[in-house]
Amino acid sequence: MTKKIQHGNGSKPILIFPGGMPRSLEYLQNCLRDGLPVIGASSLDYDVSREKYPSWLFLPYIAQSGFDEALKQAIVEFGIGGVYSPNPVVWGYLNRKLKDIAPGVALVNESPVGAELSGYRAARAWARSRLDQPLPVASALMPKTHLSEIELASLFRHAELIPGMCDCEKFCALYEIARRSPAGDVVEIGSWWGKSAFILARLARCYGIGNLLCVDPWSNEHLVQNDEKGLVDAESARLDAEEALAVFEMNLLPYSANHVNYLRMPSTDGAKHYREHRSATTSSFGTTSYCGHIAILHIDGNHSYAAAKADIASWSGFVVDGGWMIVDDYIWPYGDGPQRAGDEFLAENKDRIDVAFVMGSALLVQLSHAA
Repeated sequence: MTKKIQHGNGSKPILIFPGGMPRSLEYLQNCLRDGLPVIGASSLDYDVSREKYPSWLFLPYIAQSGFDEALKQAIVEFGIGGVYSPNPVVWGYLNRKLKDIAPGVALVNESPVGAELSGYRAARAWARSRLDQPLPVASALMPKTHLSEIELASLFRHAELIPGMCDCEKFCALYEIARRSPAGDVVEIGSWWGKSAFILARLARCYGIGNLLCVDPWSNEHLVQNDEKGLVDAESARLDAEEALAVFEMNLLPYSANHVNYLRMPSTDGAKHYREHRSATTSSFGTTSYCGHIAILHIDGNHSYAAAKADIASWSGFVVDGGWMIVDDYIWPYGDGPQRAGDEFLAENKDRIDVAFVMGSALLVQLSHAA
């Protein structure tokens, strides 16, 4: 059965064909959100996706002789102004034939193959650029061998699929310090959705550094940072901490070989647990053991001065000689908490520091390497 769409906004509807593909349903939601009229279509006698559309019609398969005429009739009857298709074969056929079937009606999307592969192509280009122009780091530890282009591109591509604020500059810095890291645990304070946690976990596996422990209360209460104008706190209040933990687990679980786990607690409580137990147990990741000394410490928790200072005080003592400490958002447009805490650490420990530099918005510090 075909039902006609109401053109409430006066624009011509877009035909989505085949209507049941994941990209089709994603495009449908975008159109509905923006108030654009759409019509779904399928060549199946019954397509379970039809109920999701405000209007639906049946079209023959493009290989059938009646397809062109059926599409032409539908375009005339419904006043269709454009066609969206995520199916490469359908898109290719319409790209060649649509101008003859219905002059003036065009595909509204680019090649589906190009769209699907664009992220992978960008990842390979990024990897090549990093390998061609590696970041120079004046570390006393000799760098380990570079990852291959495919390994580095894979790491970048999968990280890009995870929401979060880890930019390319910080990504590059994490890669280079992992190449110059001693063995030990990798600890992250503040993980939320898991973007930087994934990067650290993968680098730790590639370079045999150690297991990753993430410490985060995943609590809206602990998101309050008292930023200067309240902009961060206003947005943080809209976040769902329970959902964030579920997203974190979904992002990290497929890549864990019993080398990732987390403590759902405030940072200072996590430090006490780490000192006393050397393990973490969760229903999703099982039990993971830790050696009790840290090779890479990534601090990205609450950005208030008091919280950042407490994180550094609670965890920096576990960092081994030659190990790294990263204070994220050392350059932060909403306040100076991480910078003040980081600067105090630098001043108080200047005789123990070999390397300190800022990359992107993060401060990266390497403790002196014992001879």
